[in-house]
Formats: sequence, C-alpha cells, structure tokens
Amino acid sequence: MNSVTLIDNRNQNSYEFEILDSTIGAPVIDIRNLYRDTGMFTYDPGYTSTASCSSAITYIDGEVGKLLYRGYNISDLATKGTYLDTAFLLLMGYLPSIEERESFDIELRKRSFVHEGLKEMFNAFPDKAHSMAMMSSAVSALSTFYFEHLNVKTAEEVQIMARRIIAKIPTLAAFTHRRMFGIPFIYPDIERSFTENFLYMMRAYPGENLKIPEIEIKALDTIFTLHADHEQNASTSTVRAVASTGAHPYAALSAGINALWGRAHGGANESVMAQLEMIASVENVDAFIQRVKDPDDEFKLMGFGHRVYKNYDPRATILKKLLDQLKNELQVDNNLLKVAEKIEYIALHDEYFIKRKLYPNVDFYSGLILTALKIPRSMFTIIFVIGRSVGWVTQWIELQNDPEKKIARPRQRYIGEEEKEFI
Repeated sequence: MNSVTLIDNRNQNSYEFEILDSTIGAPVIDIRNLYRDTGMFTYDPGYTSTASCSSAITYIDGEVGKLLYRGYNISDLATKGTYLDTAFLLLMGYLPSIEERESFDIELRKRSFVHEGLKEMFNAFPDKAHSMAMMSSAVSALSTFYFEHLNVKTAEEVQIMARRIIAKIPTLAAFTHRRMFGIPFIYPDIERSFTENFLYMMRAYPGENLKIPEIEIKALDTIFTLHADHEQNASTSTVRAVASTGAHPYAALSAGINALWGRAHGGANESVMAQLEMIASVENVDAFIQRVKDPDDEFKLMGFGHRVYKNYDPRATILKKLLDQLKNELQVDNNLLKVAEKIEYIALHDEYFIKRKLYPNVDFYSGLILTALKIPRSMFTIIFVIGRSVGWVTQWIELQNDPEKKIARPRQRYIGEEEKEFI
C-alpha cells in the first residue's frame, strides 16, 4: 500500500494516509479519517486541491489540454458525432448503435413537450425577467409535475427521469426566449431533430414551416457537445451537493442552473462579447493589452485562462477551427472577428501571457459563433444549460449509485471571537 506520512511538529506525532490511484491523472490522498485521527481539518479555499468524489464520467488533463467523456476524446465526439451521441454515451456509458441512436432521438422528440401549466408560469414573469431566473424557476417547477421522480429506484425509472429533463430543457429555453420578447410560444416539431428543434422553437412564428440551414444546426450542435460535461466544476458540484441531501433531481438541476448563472462560470462568453465591443477596433487592442499588463489596473482580458487548463483549452481548439470554417457562411461580424484574432495572436506569442499560461478558452470563441447564429446575448448562458443538462443528470445518477455517498458538508477554519459572557 502506498501512503504518505503527516508529521505534527507540535507533539511529534505522525499519521499515515493511504494513496488511492486513479485510472489516469493525479492520485489522491485518502484523508477521510484525518479529523478522527489528528483532530485537524485540511484548509483548501475553493477546493483547488480536493477531490470530492470518485467519477467515471469525465477526465481533464489541464497540463496538456485534454478532455475525455467516458474515455472518448472531445475532438472525436465533436467532429465525428452529434450531441445526442454524446448524451447517450454519458447516460449509458457507451456509444449508441444506429438503431439505439434512432430510438433515443425519437424518444427525446416525444418527451420534448411540456405541461400547458408551465406556459402560464412563464406568462406570470415580468417583461424584463432575466432568462436564467426564468429557466431555473421552470426546471424547478418541473418537479411539481413529476414529483414521483423524487424516489426513482430502478434503472428504467432513472432513465425516464433523465431523458425527460434532457428533452424538455430546450423547450423551456425557447419559451424563456420568447417570453423575453413577448412573442407567441412555439411547440416542438416532432419531425425535427434535437438541435434543429431548438432553433425552430427560437425563431419560427405560428404556422411557419421554417427551414433551418444545416450548417447552423451543426455549429450549435457542436457547442452543445463541447459543454456536455466538465468534471467537478462549480455548477456540477452544486448539483451533487444538493442531490446529496435527497432533494428532487430537478431541484438539484435547478440549483446547478443558478450556479452556472455567474459570470465567472457560464456567463463568461457574454462578458467576452461585451469586451470585444468595448475594444471596438483592431487599433485599440494594444492599449487594452497594456492595461492587462499594468499591475495597478484591475482590467482583465475575458476569455483567457482557466482554472484547470494550463494549456490550450481543447474545446477552444475545436471552436476556433469551426469559426474559421464557418465565418463566411455564418457571416460572423468581421470587425469583432479581427479584434478577437489580434488579441488571440498576442496572447499566443507575448511572453506575459505565455508565462502565466493565459490561453484562449471555450468562451472566447463560443460568443462569436452564437452571435453569428443570431442568438441574443441574454440567451448565451441558456445555451450552456441545454448542453450541460446531460452532464448534470449523469453526475446525479452516478452520485446515487455511489456506495460512499454522503451529504456534502465541508468544514471551516473559524477566525471569529472566542466565547464571551452574555450581559
């Protein structure tokens, strides 16, 4: 058995802790009995060095820029398959056969309709309600229509629950968009595939047989695939934490949506687009780069650097190639694209960025593509929700099947006052 020894210099006691190997990636020190044995906790703000669970879903190697779903490279999944292939893989653990893919597709089409009562809930929201607030509320409300999912037990029941939420989230997302603009809701079209259906519900008017260009469907489908899961990030950890209490699975996903809302997480691509517009022209780039380097200036370049990746984000690599392929067909804003390209060039060649490993991340390119798809900026994070829904529900399933599952309950380092007499 491999182990590490902790020496407490205060009393010269030593404690041994087992090292647990991973399939690939960093091993972990098993400190579950740390407090029992030593009377101490670890101190790790932001959990930067803490593994909260064992998982077989997603693997990230941040040093080389690698992302695997169930052992498959994200590049292969995004360029050779569809989002539904990835969704099936995450849920079932293997890629579907042709027959399984068709059956899965048809099942999600049929489950994409939502209860009419939800339309009334959307109509009750104020005109200026934030899209993420409406989305989290709608997903939470689904637990009232499918309350029986609180106690799913068999594998079949779990899959019904999971596929139901994955199918309905694009419909709720489209309803969110249409409520924001005060236009009539469009029901799902059972003749259309998953990604095409979402674009149809976003864009069409009642009675219109809208044709969605295949190139736009593929672009958005790729973005969904790239966002399907990403290990134990803030929103996924939130889903697991809420799920560990025994809450309804849809309530756990609603909590994940709220966590994703933050601009340091799912809202980052919205901030990238706002910053590109602020820079406005290629001539202004150098001045903003100097601001980034100025230690007395709080200005930060959005879309660069990542908590895990210390190399090029593999998702950004895929989106960069996609953007290069589609910039003419999708009529990407040429001015903003030139600004982005100059910033990217500087970041990849300037010693300041190289030394700090500030490489472009997925948010730097996704906003440009979503803008070209005529998706409003208010819906950028909602797009993230659609893609990530399968990852969240897969993580929920894995947690339920974990024999070591415990309620999430971190400890703290107390730095307040000592006990005082009440007078």
